[in-house]
Amino acid sequence: MTTLRVQDVSIALGGSPVLSGVSLTIPTGTRTALVGASGSGKTTLLRLIAGFARPDSGTIALDDTVVSGPHTFLPAHRRGVGYVAQDGALFPHLTVEQNIRFGLPRRERGSRGPRAAESMARIREVAELVALPADLLRRYPHEISGGQQQRVSVARALAPAPKMIVLDEPFSALDTGLREQSRVAVIAALEASDATAVLVTHDQDEALMFGQQIGILAGGRLEQHGSPLSVFDNPSSAEVASFLGDAVFVAGHLQGNSAETAFGRVALRHQNTAQGVGPGSSIRVLLRAEQLTIGQDAAAPANGQISALSPRGTRLQVEIEAIGSAERVVVTVAAAESGYRVGDAVTVLIQGSGVSY
Repeated sequence: MTTLRVQDVSIALGGSPVLSGVSLTIPTGTRTALVGASGSGKTTLLRLIAGFARPDSGTIALDDTVVSGPHTFLPAHRRGVGYVAQDGALFPHLTVEQNIRFGLPRRERGSRGPRAAESMARIREVAELVALPADLLRRYPHEISGGQQQRVSVARALAPAPKMIVLDEPFSALDTGLREQSRVAVIAALEASDATAVLVTHDQDEALMFGQQIGILAGGRLEQHGSPLSVFDNPSSAEVASFLGDAVFVAGHLQGNSAETAFGRVALRHQNTAQGVGPGSSIRVLLRAEQLTIGQDAAAPANGQISALSPRGTRLQVEIEAIGSAERVVVTVAAAESGYRVGDAVTVLIQGSGVSY
């Protein structure tokens, strides 16, 4: 186990900045997910941590050892960091057992001699950690599923008991069912091995599920870093909020700890407005899609009119324009139960509180 410290790391590739002043600390034995859109710099950061590239400035340390700095660079094979590639990178001509064995230190790879029993025991141990049945060890990569292939790649990375393991979008090529099964198996394996782990992904749900910490990268900068709950509950910016899930923004006017909007008053649990913004100031209020419903109480006054209906299988997206305002929101309902038509007057209800920007 080890603690990772990245301090003010920057790098440019081909003359274009890729990472700018990134700093974060990943505690020993924890799982951290780095999430961001394509081109945000997340894979480059992972490569710097693993030792496949060197930053232009800043330092990277594992525990008290600086592995990358102005006068220091420890290559990948000396860092004790396991690496899991996006495509698994298994050797097609080797069996599952042989692929895992390849992850062991050279002196421990032999299948004969006094170390044979010890290395085989380790292979079986890590295979069990990632939920690979023993009868798969003699098969070749093309004879097992994509999800099983990724678990072999993780087992190979875990075989030498690394201080840290980094995973570069290991589940992105799998279908939904396999992705979920593989993710659960890998998380269980990491917990059992006590390895410090860093996952790179563009999947927001995957990041929120995997990470005990989550870091949001955008334009080469670390926009926010913290527990999944804290980041999701109080995004540092509207951009982070939009990236982490279905974000709904409505215009409002600040009134103490609440905001007046075209769809009614909304309590504010966090205020991220600019300094100097006071009562009556125009703000934007972040809500999540699930907070918006269409009222069923006939006595409640209508505050919107349906402007468009968009079927989504068993669900129906209802676009509603506020009465007397150009403000629009989309509410998702069960298609079979809606009965709504364009032009209907409806009441939009907002449940819970919002965040202001």
